Amino acid sequence: MKKGASTLILVLAGALFAGGLFELFKLRFEAGDIYPPYSSLRSDPLGTMALFESLSRMPGVSLVRDFNSNNNLPPGRGTTYLHLAGTREEWAWIPDELVQEIQGYILDGGRLVVAFSPETSRPLSRGGPPFGPGRTPPKPGAKNPSSSPLLKDRWGVELGFEALPPGEGGEYDPVQVRNRTQMPLPDSLDWHSGMFFTNLNASWTTVYSRGTNPVVIERNLGSGSVVLLSDSFCFSNEAMVQDRHPDLLAWLIGSARTIEFDEAHLGLTENPGVASLIRQYRLHGLVAGVFLLVGLFIWKHSVSFTPRVSEAQAQSEVAGKDSAAGFVNLLRRNIAPRDLLRICFDEWTKSFSRRGTHSIARVDEAQAVFASETARASADRDPLRGYREIRRVLKGPGINRRPPDSAQ
Repeated sequence: MKKGASTLILVLAGALFAGGLFELFKLRFEAGDIYPPYSSLRSDPLGTMALFESLSRMPGVSLVRDFNSNNNLPPGRGTTYLHLAGTREEWAWIPDELVQEIQGYILDGGRLVVAFSPETSRPLSRGGPPFGPGRTPPKPGAKNPSSSPLLKDRWGVELGFEALPPGEGGEYDPVQVRNRTQMPLPDSLDWHSGMFFTNLNASWTTVYSRGTNPVVIERNLGSGSVVLLSDSFCFSNEAMVQDRHPDLLAWLIGSARTIEFDEAHLGLTENPGVASLIRQYRLHGLVAGVFLLVGLFIWKHSVSFTPRVSEAQAQSEVAGKDSAAGFVNLLRRNIAPRDLLRICFDEWTKSFSRRGTHSIARVDEAQAVFASETARASADRDPLRGYREIRRVLKGPGINRRPPDSAQ
């Protein structure tokens, strides 16, 4: 009983620990703070899940999360690609293959929206061409020969910085940016980044600016278009609650029916593997069945359904006997000792009549031995002695019979 109680307490403690661990992970995943800022999987103020789920409820609109780490863009026609929380480092030098991929996507009719991560302090100059954590970085070096500055050389735009006004507690206050177009957009927005765009070529249209510094610009390229924003705050969950501008979001997304959120550049990539195949082909039931079979196998070899026998009971048990011992006991119970030789001789005589393996002389001598043994008084009869004498006569080399007394 004490051992059973200890096992029960251990099982209950393990169940409580597993339940607490499950609740902890559940709270973390529900809050979404395990994901990077501006991820559509994050539900706290720094995420963009509210925008993603709102768009998913619109009829005829398809929402996709891009976890691909191969720098492949979707077909451009009818698609808006949202690259949120981008950094100036990952856009400084881009591999030529990726430049061609981006250009091809836009020329095919796609709309590319690049919103940079808010910068509240002047960026430090960094060497080399770093990329986002989810993408394949180029080889180390100051300037990779296979890379090119897409923003400056291809699109004709550079990045600048103007500090935000200081606020209380060492923080920064947002600034007002103004609408510079005739489009039905908000006249002003609260802007949370000191980054702006400069040295624009004539192909760009300034949509919003901070004074004379553009912060939202748009350009048509082939059948598609590019929109650059120096701040990603308008896409966040916090903005959806405190400073929501659905007209601005509708213009940014455009008329596309497929909207894709770039998660890979934030470090959220999906590598093909066993788990991915299980999710893709919905093999959860098969995996659960395998685990069930493994559990039953372990249970079968660790638990016995027969009651345990104490040492005293095991010592009191009588060991079984083999078939020969059982046959001897059967003979002892059903054949009297005085009739044993007669019954054996009669059975041998029946078998001899069928096989005839011995000569008539040997058989006559064996019958004489049998008759001599049965003629004795009951007290002097010895079935074993008569059996041995008959066997000697039948197997011996000669036929000269010795008296039965000589066998002694």
